[in-house]
Amino acid sequence: MEQEKMNLKLDMDVQKLETKKLRKGKHKAEEDLKSLKTDYKKLRLSMRTVGLGKTLEQWCQEIQEEKIKVGRWERKFQAAQMQNRSLENSLSESQNERDELKARVAELEKTVHQYRNRNSVVELKASFGRIEQMKRTVEELEMALQNCEAKIEYLEANDDHQSEQLHYFQDQVTKRDHIMGEAVV
Repeated sequence: MEQEKMNLKLDMDVQKLETKKLRKGKHKAEEDLKSLKTDYKKLRLSMRTVGLGKTLEQWCQEIQEEKIKVGRWERKFQAAQMQNRSLENSLSESQNERDELKARVAELEKTVHQYRNRNSVVELKASFGRIEQMKRTVEELEMALQNCEAKIEYLEANDDHQSEQLHYFQDQVTKRDHIMGEAVV
């Protein structure tokens, strides 16, 4: 009988511990639920405050429109850069050709000097003709070079203008987003 009494007491103690443990678990679950409800309310309030009340479709459409604008400006900028590179290459080629022609003119002048020393009038006249032709060619190339340099200056100015326009439109988008955010609030 005492053994049963002892077993019943032990069972009762175990039951009390389990009950206490369950009550603590219930209390913890209730606190967690209350915390989650509070967090949910704060999140909904934040969403309303920053204007996240738009639908996913509206956000996707707005993002797509902005991507299109950015893509358009990037393509214009890349086209201007490609044109700029092309003109720089052309300028470089013209400068190389001019340098070659100057070297050739120098060589011809040296040849002329040698012919003078030989007093060969016929050869001297032919050399002068070639030198004059080379000088004309050099002058033409210098003119072409100046034209290329003017085109590069124009493109650089145009590039600056396009960069300013890009910044302007980015500022406009930022202002519009700010105004939309204020309107939603």
